Amino acid sequence: MEPFVTLTAPAVPLDIANIDTDQLLPARFLKKPRSAGYGNFLFHDERKPGFPLDDPAYAGARILVSDRNFGCGSSREGAVYALVDGGFRCVVAPSFGDIFAANAAKNGLLTVTLPEETVALLRRQLQATPGAAVTVDLPAQSLTGPDGRALSFAIDPFKKECLVEGLDDVALTLRQQDAIDAFDRTDAQRRPWVVPAGK
Repeated sequence: MEPFVTLTAPAVPLDIANIDTDQLLPARFLKKPRSAGYGNFLFHDERKPGFPLDDPAYAGARILVSDRNFGCGSSREGAVYALVDGGFRCVVAPSFGDIFAANAAKNGLLTVTLPEETVALLRRQLQATPGAAVTVDLPAQSLTGPDGRALSFAIDPFKKECLVEGLDDVALTLRQQDAIDAFDRTDAQRRPWVVPAGK
């Protein structure tokens, strides 16, 4: 997983509350392999004329600034894949679906929670200056908007550590490789019948 330390990038505003995981990635695309690029299906059914993600002014956006309850609905991890494959590293909103936020952290996508009025102001700034950059400093737990104002955000310390160090669940497990190897050796002596033939 790519570590998340600091990011300065264009941000795209999305004035929609209660965006659910089926809007992020419609269920019919889950049949396709992720290698096909889930980013191609991000907001597939929402892409009507004027949809902000299709506006050239926001080209290259890596930060999405949305409204409350982002990522509600089903526990579809593919919704996070679609955002990550679509180039996003951070979503800013007043609140998130719990399962979505957990899936996001496990896939290198930072969710930043800020007060509703603060996020609404940030969206208005981005609409007034399309293509403006936002800076997110995860170690400092700070987000700086187009107006230069630094905003502090809270994050679970363990989630922060995993994102900064680029640790997904597999990498976390492999940190215990020495203990796993030691257990395997001891267990093989204690219960030789569990060891596959030829090992």
